[in-house]
Amino acid sequence: MLRVAFLSLALVSTIGIYDFKVPGLMGGTIDFSKYKGKKILIVNTASKCGNTPQYASLEKLYEKYKDKLVIVGFPANNFGAQEPGTNGEIQEFCQKNYGVTFPMAEKVSVKGDDIAPLFKYLVDEAEKKGFHDPIKWNFTKFLLDENGHLITVIFNKVDPMSDEVTKYLN
Repeated sequence: MLRVAFLSLALVSTIGIYDFKVPGLMGGTIDFSKYKGKKILIVNTASKCGNTPQYASLEKLYEKYKDKLVIVGFPANNFGAQEPGTNGEIQEFCQKNYGVTFPMAEKVSVKGDDIAPLFKYLVDEAEKKGFHDPIKWNFTKFLLDENGHLITVIFNKVDPMSDEVTKYLN
């Protein structure tokens, strides 16, 4: 019985980014295992935030580095009710206003008791690296390396095309 408990604990501790699959904003599933070998930038987004214009920079970053980077946006309504729309409304907003082509997931919670499992994982990984309570507002960015390990957390006010982000991609 004890051996089984150790085995179960070992399995839990081996969960990584490639084990996650999430519903896509336009239907289908975003399977993170498909991104092995690329860096992954995961961003919690909102349509009615002062940081919303970062969608344009995220799209520019995606276009410039898409051979080695995937960006996945996660609409969330956790901060100031700045993402009140439905998944369909969010999709329309992103395409119409910013021409977003990078993958977008369905709206999730990124903080609190109802935090999505992926964001719980990211927060736990960030805290191991010394980022206490890493998601403070919309457009917090989690950058993972080609092997699925967290490199850094990038503050929500940092523009995605800034040197603070691109230094990891050049």
